[in-house]
Amino acid sequence: MRLMRRCVALLIVFFIMVPMISTNVRAEVVKELGKGFPDTEVFTPGEWFLGQKPANYDENKPPILFVQGRNGNADSWYGKTVYHDINDMYDYALKAGYQTVFIQLYDAAGKGSASQWDNGKLLAQKLEEIYNHFGKKVNIVAHSKGGIDTQAALVGYGANRFVGNVITLATPHHGSNLADLSYSWWAGWLASILGQKDDGTYSLQMGEMAKFRSTIDNNPAAKLNRYYTVTGTSWGPVFSALSMGGFYLSSYGSNDGLVNEWSAKLPYGTHLFTDSRFDHDNIRKGSAVFSRIEPYLRTSNVAVPALVASSTSSNENIEQLNTTSNQNILGGELPQNQWIEQTVTVDKKAEGIVSILTASSDVEVQMISPKGKMYTNKDSVITTGEGESFFGGATIRTFKFDKMDVGEWKVKMMAKQSKDAFLIVSDYNSGAPFVLQMPTKVKVNKSEYKLKKSPVAPEMKGDLSITVRVVNKEGKLVSEYNELQNVNNTTFTGALKDIKQPGVYNITMDIKGMNKEGQPYNRTIVKSVYVEK
Repeated sequence: MRLMRRCVALLIVFFIMVPMISTNVRAEVVKELGKGFPDTEVFTPGEWFLGQKPANYDENKPPILFVQGRNGNADSWYGKTVYHDINDMYDYALKAGYQTVFIQLYDAAGKGSASQWDNGKLLAQKLEEIYNHFGKKVNIVAHSKGGIDTQAALVGYGANRFVGNVITLATPHHGSNLADLSYSWWAGWLASILGQKDDGTYSLQMGEMAKFRSTIDNNPAAKLNRYYTVTGTSWGPVFSALSMGGFYLSSYGSNDGLVNEWSAKLPYGTHLFTDSRFDHDNIRKGSAVFSRIEPYLRTSNVAVPALVASSTSSNENIEQLNTTSNQNILGGELPQNQWIEQTVTVDKKAEGIVSILTASSDVEVQMISPKGKMYTNKDSVITTGEGESFFGGATIRTFKFDKMDVGEWKVKMMAKQSKDAFLIVSDYNSGAPFVLQMPTKVKVNKSEYKLKKSPVAPEMKGDLSITVRVVNKEGKLVSEYNELQNVNNTTFTGALKDIKQPGVYNITMDIKGMNKEGQPYNRTIVKSVYVEK
């Protein structure tokens, strides 16, 4: 009898202690974010933690998981933004009674941005853990590339069963032409030195996203969650990296400094709104958008009818978008302590912005007009590529001219560092003279393109010279060739050469000619394409 009493006592102690042990383990695994910043934020990929439990917590509201964009980490949602002070998204969700969840993906390690497939696989694993923790589905709010990582997790890796609704803020669902620029022939040297040639940047090229969309959107699982999209069309502060991006992307339509409006939509998604007040940075702030997205976070039931009309864009329309350009692009290496010279041609007087990007900040720059007037660093606005900028870390010198003199401008540069590079982007505020017609997705044996004159193309004399350079995923030059076209033709046709394998290729076209006054003319068009079998 005494032995039996001891056994019963031990069993009672065991059953009392087991919940305590289990609770302690859970407390160590699932960290809680207090008010403001966490005491110690861990940047380990795969780490996830909870926001503070709201005083007005409503258990009927699904938890919200926040997924940040390229090169971001969890504090993208409660720390400092690039241009707009503290992000108050966490505060708004907390005050509205939502349990919040934050996660670190591979980008949080600070070693560059990961592909959507790598981040998506990690996110899918953690979504199952988060689902098991709450015992119910979560809704996701994702910024920028975080929306693509989310789709890779939900559709590519089967995590859709752990999630209800997804709201994407300025997500480049169809890629960004700035990613194309960073992988172009002219920008390759600078992007490599800056460490911007990584899997995440590569994945955002238009051609790569065409490949991604063909995989994801044809999967029935893409319709198992409800997607809502939001974007802005502001370019951020004047002369910021965002404003430079906005000017570059303006040839392709309205944009937020990094992503065009049409790219932020999904054909089977519901576009909630486009707001001209918000750029790519502040679109993620709670004070900017939370009140307008909150009605779609109240339930994780994907069967709820859409409250607004679905997006009318389709992948086919996106793939057929024409590429226009009113820019001249140059780039290359900068030798140490040696002046190098480049020529920027202006064929007619127009407002112009010349952005000169270098890897280091101490490069001496001179711009000399056709009349001999010299402009130096002190005449430019100097900024640094920050945040999700495709040239993060670059020093950007922006020269703005109300009326650029016609003729040849000389750009002289001298680097003090042993390893440096430059990229010159000259934007002219006038109608784009040429339109490139080429789908973003083509066949190996059918990679034709058409280059058409637009109604604003200048009158020319002589032949038009078109130099085409094609670069593969490794950055190697696959083909380079020059074609002469009769200037009287309104449409120039051609085909990519030496494309023998499927994959994503980056194309740079330099178009040179002479107008009727004898002034040299130069424009550059950059585009990536997905070549399938």
